[in-house]
Amino acid sequence: MKILTTIFTALLLIGNQPREEKKPLKPQLYVSNHENVLGTSLEFKIVSVSEVEVAKAEQAALKEINRLSNIFSAYHSNSEFSQWMKSDLNKPIKVSKELFEMLSLFEQWKYQTNGALDPSAAVATKLWHEAALNQDIPSKAKLREAVSKMQAKHYLLNLADLTATRLDQVPLVMNSFAKSYIINKACDAALGTGNIENVVVNIGGDLVTKGNDTDLIYVTNPLENAENDAPLAKLLVKNKAVATSGNYRRGEQIGKNWYSHIIDPRTAKPVTEIIGATVITENAVDAGALATAFNILTLKESKELAKKIGAAYLIVTKGGKVITSENWSEYVVPNKEESVKEVEKSPYAETQKFWDPKFELVINFKFNAIEDNSHRPYAAIWVENEKRESVRNLALWYRKTNWIPDLRNWYRINGERFKADKENYASVTGATRNPGSYTIRWNGKDDKGNYVPQGKYTVIIETAKEHGTNEIIRQALDLKKAPVKVTNAGNVEVSAASFEFGKKK
Repeated sequence: MKILTTIFTALLLIGNQPREEKKPLKPQLYVSNHENVLGTSLEFKIVSVSEVEVAKAEQAALKEINRLSNIFSAYHSNSEFSQWMKSDLNKPIKVSKELFEMLSLFEQWKYQTNGALDPSAAVATKLWHEAALNQDIPSKAKLREAVSKMQAKHYLLNLADLTATRLDQVPLVMNSFAKSYIINKACDAALGTGNIENVVVNIGGDLVTKGNDTDLIYVTNPLENAENDAPLAKLLVKNKAVATSGNYRRGEQIGKNWYSHIIDPRTAKPVTEIIGATVITENAVDAGALATAFNILTLKESKELAKKIGAAYLIVTKGGKVITSENWSEYVVPNKEESVKEVEKSPYAETQKFWDPKFELVINFKFNAIEDNSHRPYAAIWVENEKRESVRNLALWYRKTNWIPDLRNWYRINGERFKADKENYASVTGATRNPGSYTIRWNGKDDKGNYVPQGKYTVIIETAKEHGTNEIIRQALDLKKAPVKVTNAGNVEVSAASFEFGKKK
């Protein structure tokens, strides 16, 4: 995996700050986003009185992520792990304390989960990937063969001299909780640089928060996991680790069926009963391990293991049932009773044909990977009618409020009524997505909550970078009762955006 570690000083300072940096009198929140880090997206949220200190903390964290990636990566041929995997069988090899610890943790978790977590699950993962390429389900014989390979002992560890000895040629991958291990170390590296009040490191939906502040976290709904969908839960967490694993973003399509990327090493089959699990623990490795294991184990097994570890959890079954631990409520933000508001009269004529509530528009796009520039651009996504009037804002991503005018087209229409909302800075925990890949939905309502008339609309995706490019995609769509599917070629920042209008799935 390629880690892009260029450091940018263009960090987010909540509140309207002048363009020339002035040291704030009180600690402020700075946010920075990167793509293509450990194969996914990365977010830093750092509280400090100095942007200089924040830049040092971010640099230290990125350096630590890169260092550990160069140890654990199974996708980097020069990593320590990859080199160890190429070593001769039955030959003790001196390894780093980090690799030794990771191999030891996998042995421990394989025992604690009765085989549900195993680095040799890579055997079955490869089998199902090949099955998807051939569009043919693996035979029972191949599944039995895979199970037999995975159940064998693959290596021996000697703590006295920190050596690891490979015993077979079975492929291994440091997944499950290696990412959480790295996140925790990166968080410590950032805090250790100096005048930092609080740090949140979030890589692909797994995060660690350490310091004096409580972090607001949204739990992605695995049944509705677009960026602008309502979260399944809102959490307030302090000095904890949070991890989520699920089958709703990655997997294999074989025929009409979708198969999870999470494999049960005891059967060599993708999991089916659980579609998502979120875990809160004191220890980052525990959170990452349990989040994966809870997709594999039975609900009873998960409950017993969580109680043993002292973890809080939320599990979603394939039928959409939500199961939570008794201590989950300790972290949940209580629902505020909203006062009854007078419904505004619809501005549209009653004689018009309105959007069918059974329909939605799904927008999928990906930010391009740009060499030496891992920062995500600012982006605004909105919908205009035939009169070029804005009817619905779908998404706005930014780091500094004073740079929002760089989204020139969006700001011209929406700038006057724009107000920063602290909930825009909530962390998000969800199943790991591919780097730079995003989904946005439009349910046919305008900004005031009224269904719009059927007809012609234009979706605009505008992106901008500080002192850099300003790009825009305009996609005209005729949204009535017939399904519509359109692909846009994209531009420098965004690749091949797709727009699909049809009945909700």
